[in-house]
Amino acid sequence: MELTTPLTTVAWAQDKFSFTPGDVVPEALILKTSTVSGHIEGDRPSLRVAYVKDDESAAYVAEGAEITDSAPELSEVVIHTKKLARLVSISNEQHRQPETPGQTAQSVARDLIRKADLSYLSEVAPTPPATGSTGLLHTTGVVDGGEVAANLDGLVDLVAELEANLAHPGYIVVDPRTWASLRKLKVGGDQINASLLGAGTTDAVPMLLSLPVLRSPFIPANSGLVIDPSAIVSAVGQVNIAQSDHALFANDAVLLRATWSIGWAVMRPERIGKFTVDPGDSDGS
Repeated sequence: MELTTPLTTVAWAQDKFSFTPGDVVPEALILKTSTVSGHIEGDRPSLRVAYVKDDESAAYVAEGAEITDSAPELSEVVIHTKKLARLVSISNEQHRQPETPGQTAQSVARDLIRKADLSYLSEVAPTPPATGSTGLLHTTGVVDGGEVAANLDGLVDLVAELEANLAHPGYIVVDPRTWASLRKLKVGGDQINASLLGAGTTDAVPMLLSLPVLRSPFIPANSGLVIDPSAIVSAVGQVNIAQSDHALFANDAVLLRATWSIGWAVMRPERIGKFTVDPGDSDGS
């Protein structure tokens, strides 16, 4: 039995194939920072996810005493998915080069991640009757931690507020320039050339306030998010790859198509925080 793996020449040269998103686009933020609650197929399917709202109904009871039934407060969110697509045309001469399918696969995967991350972070809320998912930065109810400037006090307060809301923060997401601004914050201000976060020359994993830092160029500049993955549910489909040498027969070319359906919804926005960073406060000048 032949084993076909993603992002290889053989896998992307077949007429049609499907991959789990974790194999092809593992860096996508929707996979890292949300709870995948369903796998869907189709152009615009919806997924309903039920959950129980937090309640303080637990109580002590005496041995043998009847336990009072407290009906939970149930709720649900509806995830409306949309399909990402990328179409690439390649001449047959180029397609026959040994490196072309692999390079094309990597390019298409990066493009799917780019659009998925942009939408996941900053998609504006759809105007009814249109449906779709709203980016985390535009989700109503997300805790606004304000601006982080000169020191990390504002971010410390934001994480504390989220934890008071029963959040378990798992990641901090920032754009590369925001991370650079945070790394430039000095102990005692600009007069002392010692970073609050250390030199950072041997960091195996970027960390801030004991939380892993994910750097994404697709989050708006000078902004960041503190995310509890359990507060976000998502639905993802397989990454479907199809190839045809018929559509561009007259051009002696091959068409490669990649599609991926995704959607998400925030169940508990009070467990997600956002903040901004003023780069002028930490440029070291």
